[in-house]
Amino acid sequence: MRRLSLTPRPGWKSKAEAVGFTWHHADGRRYWDERAAYAFTLEEVEGHLEPATEALHKLCLDVVEEAVGSDALMAKLQIPEASRDVVAASWKARDPSLYGRFDFFYDGAGPPKLYEYNADTPTSIYEAAVFQWLWLEDLIQRGALPESTDQFNSLHDRLAERFREIFPNGGFVHFASDPDFVEDRQTVRFLEDMARLAGLEPKFVPTTEIGLDADGRFVDQDNYLIGAMFKLYPWEDMLREPYAANIAGSKTLFIEPPWKALLSNKALLPLLWERHPGHPNLLETYFDDDPKVERLGSSYARKPLFSREGANVELWTNGRKGRVLDQGYGAEGWIRQELKPPPRFGANYPVVGSWVIGDQPAGIGVREDRGRVTRDRSRFVPHIIEG
Repeated sequence: MRRLSLTPRPGWKSKAEAVGFTWHHADGRRYWDERAAYAFTLEEVEGHLEPATEALHKLCLDVVEEAVGSDALMAKLQIPEASRDVVAASWKARDPSLYGRFDFFYDGAGPPKLYEYNADTPTSIYEAAVFQWLWLEDLIQRGALPESTDQFNSLHDRLAERFREIFPNGGFVHFASDPDFVEDRQTVRFLEDMARLAGLEPKFVPTTEIGLDADGRFVDQDNYLIGAMFKLYPWEDMLREPYAANIAGSKTLFIEPPWKALLSNKALLPLLWERHPGHPNLLETYFDDDPKVERLGSSYARKPLFSREGANVELWTNGRKGRVLDQGYGAEGWIRQELKPPPRFGANYPVVGSWVIGDQPAGIGVREDRGRVTRDRSRFVPHIIEG
């Protein structure tokens, strides 16, 4: 694994906007950054990243299988008591999952280590699936990269294939997000395109315009029943909304399904370590109130169970806490994880996001920052597999 310095393509911004990638800058700062790329060997991908993704996916499903039969585990995983039957029923029905993303420490010298699992919402899937692939094709065509150069990236094809697997008979599927948040809306547009490729008929509904009919079923802005819906809205929030009581009787098939609430919070991490201590792809992790946290000493990462994009993550080094982006998370509890900052390449700290589509590893995206915590404005940097 190495970081390459490259020259951005002339007109790359217009290329991005032509294919819907309109959030390439955020608050005037570069988000997509093709001034660099991370180069991996085929062995690093096939021998490290793919097997780690596959292994952790299976371990996570084992936790779900155990948790749906345990009120104690449901409580640890912050599932509201009133919603536990919904979550358990979703798993027992084997409601299908579309995707998930494991965020790894990885430096090429040893096995990937799991920082956390983004199991519910699809942050960066468009950049990983589409724009970094177009970037690669363009550089090969220009002669800037050898024709043998590849990328760990089957996301586009696998997403369409997975939609066909979930809906083998085609049909009508709603897609919901905040219509005014550009990144969310464009990401959902991409997934609508994947559904069309799979032979489905997508319809967008703003999350604020979803209602209930007289029978307690969810309906869209035109009062059509919502039988199946992809929603870009996290389960930890949905299960705490007033309409949570209507989920069970709605008969809606949700993508992602309710059982993903068991995996989309950091309480998963100490549970994985407790069941698989010393696993090569896990970092030693405990709940904050567990006396075993003393084993970590005075250097560790302290993380809220619910947070997004590095908010409220505390890095403690020899008893001193680094700078924290405080966005008010932490009320539900905390974990402490072995301190393992991302590897340093010059002034940059990359984190590898490894995607699973259905049950299969399907590609990676790399985000880097000048700080040791990946945040909402950390840059997305493309990658290659050197031939």
